[in-house]
Amino acid sequence: MVVSLDSYENPIYYVDDASSLNGVVRVSSSGYYGSGTLLYGGMAILTSAHLFSHNSLSADVTFQTSSGRQIVASEYVKIMPDYDDDGNNDLAIIWLREPAPYDAYRYELYRESNEMTKQFTAVGYGATGTGSTVVDATIPSDILRLQVTNRFEADAAALKDILGSSMYWNPLKSAILVADFDDGTYEHDALGHLIGKVNLGTGSSEGLIASGDSGGPAIIDEKVAGVASYVASLSNYYVDPDVDAEINSSFGEVGFWQKVSYYQQWIDQSLREHYTDAPKTSQEVQKEIIEGSEGDITIAYFLVEVLGIRNDPEKFLSVDYTTRDGTATAYQDYIPTSGTLVLYPDEHYAHIPVEIIGDNLVEEDEIFYLDIFNPIGATFGDNQVVLTAQRTIINDDGLFA
Repeated sequence: MVVSLDSYENPIYYVDDASSLNGVVRVSSSGYYGSGTLLYGGMAILTSAHLFSHNSLSADVTFQTSSGRQIVASEYVKIMPDYDDDGNNDLAIIWLREPAPYDAYRYELYRESNEMTKQFTAVGYGATGTGSTVVDATIPSDILRLQVTNRFEADAAALKDILGSSMYWNPLKSAILVADFDDGTYEHDALGHLIGKVNLGTGSSEGLIASGDSGGPAIIDEKVAGVASYVASLSNYYVDPDVDAEINSSFGEVGFWQKVSYYQQWIDQSLREHYTDAPKTSQEVQKEIIEGSEGDITIAYFLVEVLGIRNDPEKFLSVDYTTRDGTATAYQDYIPTSGTLVLYPDEHYAHIPVEIIGDNLVEEDEIFYLDIFNPIGATFGDNQVVLTAQRTIINDDGLFA
């Protein structure tokens, strides 16, 4: 991660292994590496398609959490259809061969289309340096995960409309977010010069993606809003804001992130296709889940169905959800989750997966709850405000006295 005013050793760029940023992972494939994000459900990593342009559809994923470093191999990699040389549809999903560490943060998607002007946190395992010196001469020997901040200021297609042929590729409309690398001066404010979006940056924490950050997240409100894709050095006939006119993540360059809210349907439905033994009807729902042994992760599925006829079959329906302790305790017996479940035009049901944490303790059966609320595009029956479902975690470690 190239940072702005100081070296990577400045603690403001450090990512604590126990923080909510510890779900950002290192992705390695055929000698190349990038970054990625552990998604809700704990079974898959969201990253960039171009990490697999060398035709290898396998990867090793490195987690760094408070429980240590763990490498998990991929089971399967799915590249988004129509990924192209213009950097469009640059997304991939990696399914893990074994469960992610229980203490790695799981990210929900940022689903609102209001990313513009919002400050975000970018996290990745890329090259280190500053905006003026670019890559440090002394690169750390160990893999290093860093964080910086920035602000989305433009849509890539709108930027293309203004710059024309000086921007030689063709981004999809509303699909790619752009942020520039400011040093606090107007001289190197790229989007200020090029399209009149004047903003001199987020201060000492400002930074830009670099080699090795591809696939890493841009995070807003602890949700993944963008996926790091590429950087560019842009100019027109009158101004060249890049400090050195080279593509090297220096001051005055711009970075491009795939917009997660634009691609949320592909991400959600790709995950749903890969759910194992998920119920398709309410009769198939398992309300009692065997706990499993120490280190095991078992998935409890909650099923949300649309009953009746949708008034507008082309509109998204959604509900918010959150888990809640009963006698079971979050992070001890299950991994808590919350977010928004979207049912797309071709869907009449969808699942909310919750991970059950196995142990070897002899204990009573335990229960936890999932509440769903705030329906959009539909209503709950009998004018209810919240619907609640219960799951029982069945002890399998002997009799409880």
